[in-house]
Amino acid sequence: MPSAFPLPESDPASLGLAARPLAVLDALIRQHIEDGRYPGAQIAFARHGKLAAFQSFGHAADGAEAKPVTGDTLFLLFSQTKVLTSATVWTLIEDGALSPMDRVADHLPEFAARGKADITLHQVMTHQGGFPTSDVTRESWADHARMRAEVCDFSLDWTPGTRMQYHGRAAHLTQAMVIEAVTGRDYREVIRERVIAPLGLANDIFVGVPAEQQHRCADTYAPEPRDNSPEFRAAGLPHSGGYATARGMAAFYQMLLAGGRLGPVRVLSPRMVAYGTRNHTGDTPDRQMDGIPMHRGLGPHVRGDSDRIRGLGTIGAPATFGHGGVGTSYSWADPSSGVSFTYLSNFVQPDPWHSLRLDRVSNIAHAAIEG
Repeated sequence: MPSAFPLPESDPASLGLAARPLAVLDALIRQHIEDGRYPGAQIAFARHGKLAAFQSFGHAADGAEAKPVTGDTLFLLFSQTKVLTSATVWTLIEDGALSPMDRVADHLPEFAARGKADITLHQVMTHQGGFPTSDVTRESWADHARMRAEVCDFSLDWTPGTRMQYHGRAAHLTQAMVIEAVTGRDYREVIRERVIAPLGLANDIFVGVPAEQQHRCADTYAPEPRDNSPEFRAAGLPHSGGYATARGMAAFYQMLLAGGRLGPVRVLSPRMVAYGTRNHTGDTPDRQMDGIPMHRGLGPHVRGDSDRIRGLGTIGAPATFGHGGVGTSYSWADPSSGVSFTYLSNFVQPDPWHSLRLDRVSNIAHAAIEG
């Protein structure tokens, strides 16, 4: 029997969210679905430890298998998964098992191969490790000894620490193998037991979806075929394989806004959350993100004061932090207002439409915040 959702339900007006922007956002998402941009979506707003809104749209599967999105539907998070993986690393830093300034090779000795001996965990977590194009094979998904060997054999693309470039898969595969080396356990179990389950989110967020829960997963579509297989859903890839409801991710970000606590449960300290969610890379441009300064934290990234930003909303407060999923989604938290917001969809839209869409969605969500 799943436990009760940890955020008590409220309503937008009681939590200071204006009705008109919420109606505009509702109409925009419905128009996207009518235009065939994606089959289905979910959104959630939370504020001050309460769930303000949770809404489902459209279909979780298209065509002959069409089924409606419900509050129980799980969406593929893509790179939103990264923040869950990194938050687990944060818990190990708090336990003294790791330091951000440790060399990865201190915990994975084989990682020193190919000139990687001095790469620090901090460099990996801020996308400055020097191996942004590396990846593992599908055969490693269910064989983590093989995954560790493949991660340790990653090759450098440039000298570590000399630039910032989004490591779409490699950084969090490395973090996952560090988690396993330190704990002696499957990283998926560690993420669940240290972060997701204690918060009461074990029915809403999965990094590795068990077979008995996979019927809840929305299919993911794209211009090219996507992997909706049971093997992919179970693999729980640490960079892009998580599944969640929008309310689950909004609650996770409420925990971060509350300094590591959700209701009576504390999983992180305020100091660790502050360190992990601040800008560690200044205005350094990200070579993978069209030269935009992404203001990387140790997991999420921060809005900052730059003219351009991805996903967090042009009008967002500078301290707003979060992360997106390729072509589909974003979650963010605004410390100045106590609001967290999640938007999920199930078609991978290419740019420029995707980034323009996200900016509009997030701007509307920010516009709803009163006070």
